[in-house]
Amino acid sequence: MPASSRFYTSATCSLASASSRSPPHRRRHASVMGQSPSAPPGRSRSRRRSSSHPGLGLDLGFLLGRKPRPGGERLDLANWMRCFLSQRLPPPSAEAEADAEGKAAGSCEEHEVGGEEADHLVVMVNGLYGSSEDWKFAAEQFVKRLPGKVFVHRSQSNHSKLTYDGVDLMGERLAEEVRQIVQRRRNLRKISFVAHSLGGLVTRYAIGKLYEPATNETSSLDTDKLSDEQKTPSAGKIAGLEPINFIASATPHLGSRWNKQLPFLFGVPLLERTAAGAAHFIVGRTGKHLFLTDRDDGKPPLLVRMVEDCDDGKFMSALRSFKRRVAYANVTYDHIVGWRTSSIRRQHELPKLKLSANDEKYPHVINVDKGNSEDRQQEESVEASLADSLEERMIRGLTQVSWERVDVCFHKSWLRYNAHNNIQVRIHPVNSDGEDVIYHMIDNFLV
Repeated sequence: MPASSRFYTSATCSLASASSRSPPHRRRHASVMGQSPSAPPGRSRSRRRSSSHPGLGLDLGFLLGRKPRPGGERLDLANWMRCFLSQRLPPPSAEAEADAEGKAAGSCEEHEVGGEEADHLVVMVNGLYGSSEDWKFAAEQFVKRLPGKVFVHRSQSNHSKLTYDGVDLMGERLAEEVRQIVQRRRNLRKISFVAHSLGGLVTRYAIGKLYEPATNETSSLDTDKLSDEQKTPSAGKIAGLEPINFIASATPHLGSRWNKQLPFLFGVPLLERTAAGAAHFIVGRTGKHLFLTDRDDGKPPLLVRMVEDCDDGKFMSALRSFKRRVAYANVTYDHIVGWRTSSIRRQHELPKLKLSANDEKYPHVINVDKGNSEDRQQEESVEASLADSLEERMIRGLTQVSWERVDVCFHKSWLRYNAHNNIQVRIHPVNSDGEDVIYHMIDNFLV
C-alpha cells in the first residue's frame, strides 16, 4: 500500500505541533499545501489516495528508528493522540490537486529542450513509477536530429508514487501541465505526444480533456456513419494546437486483465485472477484501472469508456484529430506489457514474425504495419477468439482510427529481458540497445 494513505489530521497535527516551536516565517511556509519548508514546488505528493484502508498509512517513523527531530525535540504523545482522535479534515478535491500539480509542473523549464523558434511542441510522458528523467535520452535526440523544428517538454506532473493515483487523475494533471506550457510559449502551433507504458493511457485521457472541436465539425452521430477517409483528421485541436503525432510505446491499451497481458505471470490463470483482485493494494487506483475492476457509480471501467466520446472526455475525437497514431510494441521479453495489448490486436491477429530486423538501420524493429487491414476479420472468427467482450469492445473502439504498428524485438540484446525499458532507453547507456527504436520514431516523425 502506498505510504501516503494517511489521516489528514495526523499531518495537520504534526504541522501544528511543529509550528508552536518554530519561528513565524517558518510556520507560514509550512502551512502551504501541507508541505515541509524544504519541499520544492510541484514535487509534493498528492494527498488523495484511494485506499480501502486509509488508517493503515500512519507515520510510525518514530517507532522504527527514524532520526530524531531537529533541536532534540521529543514527540508529545498526548498531543498526538488528541489529534488522532479528533475529527478528520475533509480531503482536498481531486480536481484541485490535479490543477495544482499540473500548473507547478507546467511552469518548470528545467526539463525542456529546443530552440525558441520551434513551433512544434513534443510532450513526453513517463510510465508507472517513472519520472521525466526516463525520456532524457530521447528528448536530446529529438532536438539534435530535428534542430529548430521541435520543442520537447518532459512531463513532470506524474512521477514516482503519484502514478498510483489512477489514469483519470494523472490525465487531469497532464492536461493542466500542457495548458500551462501552451500559455507560457505563445509561438507554438503544433503538438505531438510520445508516451511510454502507462503514460500512453494517461495521454489518451489527457487529450480527451484538451480536445477542442472545430466550429464546423460534424456531430458525433453523423461522424459514426462516415468512413475513415471521409473523416477529417485535423478537424479539432488539442489545447489550441494542431495535433500531429500520437506515439505510444509498450502501452497496455487494452489493460492488463486478460491472458498473458501481464507476461511475468506466465499465463497461469490463478495468478492472473489473483493479480486482478490484488493490484489496487500495490499500485492504488491505477491497478483498478489497468485490470478493469473499477466500477465508479455503476459506470463501465474507465479504459472501456476511453474508447468513445462520453461525458468524461472526447477521447476518440481527440485520437482521430492526430495525423498519425503509432503503437510500438515488444513482441517478446517484455514482462510488464504483453504484445497483444500494446499493439491493439486480437490473439489471432498477431503476425508470425522472424525475430530479425528487416532494416539494418533499425536492428530491433522487425515489422511495421501501417494499417488496420487485419482488424477486419469475419465476425464468427472474431467472437471465437475472445474470452471477454470488454476486450473486443476496446479493440473495436480504438480501431475506428488507423494505427501504425511497429513490432520490436530485443532477441539479440544482451539485456533482452529488460525490453520494457529498452524500448524507451530509460537509462542510458544501460538500455542503449533501444537507441534504434528512438531513431525510428524520429525518422518517421511528422514535423
